[in-house]
Amino acid sequence: MEAAVLVPIKAFRNAKGRLAPTVSPAARADLARMMAARVLAAARPSTPFVVCDDDDVAAWAGEQGAEVLWTPGLGLNGAVDHAATVVAGKGFDHVVIAHGDLPLATTFEHLITDGVVTLVPDHRLDGTNVQTRPAAVDLPAAYGAGSFRHHLVAALERGLTVRVVTDPLLARDVDTIADLDELGITFGEGGACSGAVS
Repeated sequence: MEAAVLVPIKAFRNAKGRLAPTVSPAARADLARMMAARVLAAARPSTPFVVCDDDDVAAWAGEQGAEVLWTPGLGLNGAVDHAATVVAGKGFDHVVIAHGDLPLATTFEHLITDGVVTLVPDHRLDGTNVQTRPAAVDLPAAYGAGSFRHHLVAALERGLTVRVVTDPLLARDVDTIADLDELGITFGEGGACSGAVS
């Protein structure tokens, strides 16, 4: 079974705005790059695609060996839906959608099951950090507040086979200062990251 891993990444210069009161723009950009690189590494041996609308992110993705799916003006949900349609048209059997801010990600292979939609909620049981599904399945993206519940309900309403996986590594994302503290992520001179992402 051939899987495509879609990693939506916003412009690094705009990343992690909720950390802005404490973390400099350069440090936030460095953190976003490092976490996204970790997610792309975890995507192997599947084929990684970076879903973006930013030239710097696209250039960085090429350096990482990922294919770029250009999605200007679509927003996160529209971009993910478009990208999923594109990779289904390329002949992939399964689609993995993984956010780019998973600093502990190591693999997604254990989530890919033929004929099954798999949802990995974040540690707050609110967001959907990772979703996998057969490429032919139509399950519109519903990212934002409460996305885990929205994706779960939508899949069940469509009669799909759904598996929820609580994965302590993939459940951790970075949105708040508390997340940085809990993961031991610190910033050195010039914004260089250390801790979970290094």
